[in-house]
Amino acid sequence: MTMPSLFIAHGSPLLAVENSAYTAFLKRLGRRLPVPKAVVIFSAHWDEPQQQLTDADRYEAIHDYYGYPEELYQIRYSIPGDRKIAAEVQRLFQQGNLKHQTVPDRGLDHGAWIILKQLYPDLEIPAMELSIDSRRSPSEQYEIGKMLAALREQSVLIIGSGALVHNLRLPSQNGPVPQVEAFDQWISEKISRWTLPELFRYDKLAPNVRDAVPSYAQEHISPLFYAMGAADQERTAKRLFQDRRPGALNLDIWQFGGDELTGI
Repeated sequence: MTMPSLFIAHGSPLLAVENSAYTAFLKRLGRRLPVPKAVVIFSAHWDEPQQQLTDADRYEAIHDYYGYPEELYQIRYSIPGDRKIAAEVQRLFQQGNLKHQTVPDRGLDHGAWIILKQLYPDLEIPAMELSIDSRRSPSEQYEIGKMLAALREQSVLIIGSGALVHNLRLPSQNGPVPQVEAFDQWISEKISRWTLPELFRYDKLAPNVRDAVPSYAQEHISPLFYAMGAADQERTAKRLFQDRRPGALNLDIWQFGGDELTGI
């Protein structure tokens, strides 16, 4: 079965303990998706100039955040790895002439484990995490995701975890700020139509881009292009859910390729 690829906003670390429309949707999505053999997840919180990937029999949650309630640091989350899938990822990277490095002693950062915890609260789906490189161009990021497209035919779910709108320095308001709305409308249209020339130049063409994606948070939009690249052959995009929070933090879930999901 060919799995879709997904782009999922991981939001604040509080998402790990939050009960909201967004977390409820993630749980429904996990139940509605075909059960994957494994999950490969690109996280915005692992930003490296050379492609890196985990490779271990089991992973533990990394509490890579500060200033949050103590309950977040008490969470213990552990899931198995899949060395066969890790080896296949390395083979595909080698085939694509992409330099890469395994990091066997790394756990899963909150951009990865929080998403997995909400998607599959009652299942232990094997997973592995991959780094992104925010300094690469979007077209290069897309090509890396494209290298892994064959995994989807092996019932592997590919996820890009980040955020399309992520500016924590804008003052909190009762609703999204207008300039962020303009950017959201622009990028949503380009994703839906799969207009890669414009998407690859979003930082030059999108309205109010630095309000929505400031330079200090540019790594959060990068996983989008990895996830889209993994569905290049189909080039179909559908936003499954959006939670527009006050200020400039949108929680979006996009599906690329795969069968249409209903009843979620």
